[in-house]
Amino acid sequence: MTTATRNAAPPHKAGSTNLEVWGGIECTVNRVRGEYFSQMHRSGHAARIEDLDRAAALGIKALRYPVLWELVAPNDIAHAQWSWPDERLKRLRQLGVKPIVGLVHHGSGPAHTSLVDPAFPEKLAVYAAAVARRYPWVEYYTPVNEPLTTARFSGLYGFWHPHGRDERTFKDALLGQCRAIVLAMRAIRQVNPDAKLVQTEDLGKTYSTPLLAYQAAHNNEMRWLSWDLLCGRVDTGHPIWNWLTNTCGATRAELAWFLENTCPPDIIGANYYITSERFIDENLADYPARYHGGNGRHRYADIEAARALCTSTGGISALLQEAWQRYQLPLAVTEVHMDTTRDDQLRWLAEMWRGTVAAKNAGADVRALTVWALLGSYDWNCLVTECRGYYEPGPFDVRGPRPRATAVAALTRELATGVTPQHPVHAGPGWWKRPQRFFCPPVSLRDCGGDSMEAVAERQPPVLITGATGTLGNAFARTCEQRGLAFRLLNRNEMDIADESSVERALARYEPWAIVNAAGYVRVDHAEHDVDRCFRENTLGPKTLAALCARHKVGLVTFSSDLVFDGRRQSPYVETDAVAPLNVYGRSKAEAEQYVLDTHPASLVVRTSAFFGPWDSYNFIAVLLRTLREGRPFNAASDMTVTPTYVPDLAHACLDLLIDGEGGIWHLTNGDAITWAGLAMRAAELARIGASGIKACTSAALGFVAPRPTYSALGSGRLFSMPSLDNALTRFLQHQ
Repeated sequence: MTTATRNAAPPHKAGSTNLEVWGGIECTVNRVRGEYFSQMHRSGHAARIEDLDRAAALGIKALRYPVLWELVAPNDIAHAQWSWPDERLKRLRQLGVKPIVGLVHHGSGPAHTSLVDPAFPEKLAVYAAAVARRYPWVEYYTPVNEPLTTARFSGLYGFWHPHGRDERTFKDALLGQCRAIVLAMRAIRQVNPDAKLVQTEDLGKTYSTPLLAYQAAHNNEMRWLSWDLLCGRVDTGHPIWNWLTNTCGATRAELAWFLENTCPPDIIGANYYITSERFIDENLADYPARYHGGNGRHRYADIEAARALCTSTGGISALLQEAWQRYQLPLAVTEVHMDTTRDDQLRWLAEMWRGTVAAKNAGADVRALTVWALLGSYDWNCLVTECRGYYEPGPFDVRGPRPRATAVAALTRELATGVTPQHPVHAGPGWWKRPQRFFCPPVSLRDCGGDSMEAVAERQPPVLITGATGTLGNAFARTCEQRGLAFRLLNRNEMDIADESSVERALARYEPWAIVNAAGYVRVDHAEHDVDRCFRENTLGPKTLAALCARHKVGLVTFSSDLVFDGRRQSPYVETDAVAPLNVYGRSKAEAEQYVLDTHPASLVVRTSAFFGPWDSYNFIAVLLRTLREGRPFNAASDMTVTPTYVPDLAHACLDLLIDGEGGIWHLTNGDAITWAGLAMRAAELARIGASGIKACTSAALGFVAPRPTYSALGSGRLFSMPSLDNALTRFLQHQ
């Protein structure tokens, strides 16, 4: 009986698919020169044990969980700090969630070692033994996560310590990590003979033009390298033996060690992302410059396959079947995550689930799919080489006072409990199947499977959007189109929001799952003398929508304003602050808020202010820039403080919250409290236009009819999910 057979994980049942749902906490502690980047500290999980209860409530059976060498024993084992893993592993045990303990996650160990330290393997083994002795009941381990990927980033591309950019450093980092895995598991099994190795690695594939078939073939052999080493498959007959020995400088003795010390995984852990499958093409002119590279023999573009191929590669299902045929070892998908809009996050997870089930049904012994980054992750868009503050939410969004469950959490729970997913956005095609995805002329490869990647979407219930003639309504229509969400943009003749029978007819005709009410009376000064019309559009309309949406179980988003406040504060208003409007427009919005939430408490009521966007030539900043460029003066109030809002960001945030099923009052802006004059100066500076024409003045000098608060900045006690004002202004200016 082989080691792999003896230690193979027993089959488990999870619903009708016999497939478990696992979870993972993004826990990378990578090193960039002398600085360590800890994901758990940035997400707040390091101080929140209650996150484990949140994870368990999703119904997951196992959790990839860190007991990281760098954090527990940064100096030596004698001074290890065990209190943190003691509490957390104890809690997981109480919750009935099996931990898959990770010891090094894209890290290079404590400061006294590194991936290329000859002593790295033995040092990690000492730490692994200490972990096993402290937690002898733990069954599943991943001593080193993604050793091949980490070796590439640290030894070949220079991103992480030791910042190598050559094949020899890559070889040293890879062999050192794989040797560390073998020795760590040996040390662990001396304590717990039944301990099992869940060995993770990115599972992808490279496709190419005929000219570059040789490079694709090399890449497609290299992708298996960490698993091949552990399984004792890298001998003189291995397809890339000559590359390892001649180019990378591996000695026969180094490679022979793995033949003599095999440690096959008990579960092959396949991590899969949209970036995992690549296409390489020598026609550089067809591709953005950021994709250009080469191998010393040919220059070529290296791009995500989904951005180039119009034919299906077979995706995760085909790759799992390849891995099964190669190793005949149990498999699990150990990371599934995508940085995208909420609807596409749902579509990606649902598609990965279907693909994993398909591989299992085709005969591969697949045990589980892991929903990764339960708490999201930070700055992976720059490969964690800097702290830029870029956050990707997952099943939970950690940017509020406490983690907030998103629609991905609901889908995870449905998959874990065998409930058929119901969210209407699932029927739409993900961006990786929409025609707008291409960054180059689309390529068709017959050997990629031949099926069109242009998804024929199932019939989606639409989102109804009111306000066809307004900036906000059109922004939502554009955003829904970008996101593959079915929608109908309606004018007043198609649905009069203040007329119950008109709304009923529209609901019966279109059968929407949600309404975004972007209609309304917006002329603040005119409202002082047009009270009835203002209240009809801003109060009666939302009230009518709320009543009928509640009756028909339809979601509702409607908008309010910073003008519901009187401005007596000098710090940003939050959602729970009392309203006290100064003008007719503000009263119409304040009354609408109360009516809507009393009638349909699940409604999403969004307060926002000071719109600007690329599709409106009459917003404050567009008019400012046009005026300054024409050499004319521009007056801006220096005694009124607001929080400007970039309309595309607002639309995306509202749709995410709507899909998440959030309700109640939310403040959504781009964050910075600033006077109108200050906003004008900042926009002019970023646009590199002389600001001498900007004339700061009092609000009284602008001749407003309706009284306005001098301070109406909006903060949030719930969640701030939108980029900074400077970031928004920079993107706005790219369209000017």
